Amino acid sequence: MNQYKKVSFYTLGCKLNFSETSTIARQFIDAGYAKVDFEETPDIYVINTCSVTENADKKCKQLVKRALKINPEAFVAIIGCYAQLKPQEIAQIPGVDVVLGANEKFNVIEHIEGIDHKGNVAKVENESIKETKEFVPSFSFGDRTRSFLKVQDGCDYFCTFCTIPLARGKSRNAPIQDTLKEAEKIAETNVKEVVLTGVNIGDFGQGSEENFFQLIKGLDMVKGIDRYRISSIEPNLLSNEIIDFCLNESNHFVPHFHIPLQSGNNRLLKAMRRKYLRELYAERVSRIKSIRKDACIGVDVIVGFPGETDEEFLDSLNFLKDLPVSYFHVFTYSERANTTAVKLGDPVPMNVRKERSKMLHILSEKKKRAFYEENIGTIRSVLFENEEDTGMMHGFTENYVKVKFPFDEQMINTFQTVELSEIDRDGIMKCKLTSTQAITA
Repeated sequence: MNQYKKVSFYTLGCKLNFSETSTIARQFIDAGYAKVDFEETPDIYVINTCSVTENADKKCKQLVKRALKINPEAFVAIIGCYAQLKPQEIAQIPGVDVVLGANEKFNVIEHIEGIDHKGNVAKVENESIKETKEFVPSFSFGDRTRSFLKVQDGCDYFCTFCTIPLARGKSRNAPIQDTLKEAEKIAETNVKEVVLTGVNIGDFGQGSEENFFQLIKGLDMVKGIDRYRISSIEPNLLSNEIIDFCLNESNHFVPHFHIPLQSGNNRLLKAMRRKYLRELYAERVSRIKSIRKDACIGVDVIVGFPGETDEEFLDSLNFLKDLPVSYFHVFTYSERANTTAVKLGDPVPMNVRKERSKMLHILSEKKKRAFYEENIGTIRSVLFENEEDTGMMHGFTENYVKVKFPFDEQMINTFQTVELSEIDRDGIMKCKLTSTQAITA
């Protein structure tokens, strides 16, 4: 056993990172370490990084500073995407002891126990991403209500704005049977909802006889999991059979899709090296809504991509205005080293990017409000969560409407049948119980 006894974890970025951090945390617990909160003077800090935006890089540096304020003698390990992309940059951050790239992040205990004491120079273990071929199954555990299940890793798409293939390597996954075993482990807990995560999950099974449609059919049969959500799926990989299965045949997949668009302008989609045009996107949305008018559809959009003119932005904005979608995740384009987009020239001024972002955020709020209004008066199944917020508790309907209700400990992690009644000033739905009995989704 190492001299270090208490360990704390901090995760930046996506749901996939959360699932991996949770798996690494279980490794530490199994090895005899105590997992504690960030502020509880841990002996070890493990920071799982993201590098989708410049802001995530800055956040990593801030966290190291914060950690060393709490315990100046703490051992600091940095893992994740930023650690793969810029290991030497991280190694220069004062107080960092080890930097582990994609190949080594699941061996963090071994690396920590192999170092006797804090040194002045960080140890860096970072192989070429081309060597990263292993798939390590992961799922998050700790939130009683939901778990993030990693079903796929890496990406072969190389969109011009994205560093993920450089940080996570080629698309890969475990066989369906192995993934079902991970889901069965989650089913043995009291988790009620599983969110399927990955970098490009629709690409599951590439190069084999298996595919994502077969995976979700298999997961739907796992006993003990009430709900599944698909975290995000590319429009060109969201086939009609997947849509039809989730909305018509499945007992457990909810009517909620998150589908990245990035731009509603075809020239920009081509410049981004996306694998579809906006017509296909509109077709996917139309099919979903024709089957389930109440289905929730989320959209990823990038503003300020190099060369995006005012006309092209407005073209994209108007396309989104006309789509029956429910909310946006808006990303302001940021220049990333080693991507094709930085070489395109013609950058959009930062003040223009911010202004466009603001316009899309306003439209997103309007879309969300309209979607919520359409749901007023409907009867829904809500899975309530365990946090108490000024005497209220929150939960989500199957179609991703956020609901509030007076806190009742007995309702934590239960499904309740409610009637959605009105939207409050914070944009959250109030509801009335139609049944005091917990139900399954």
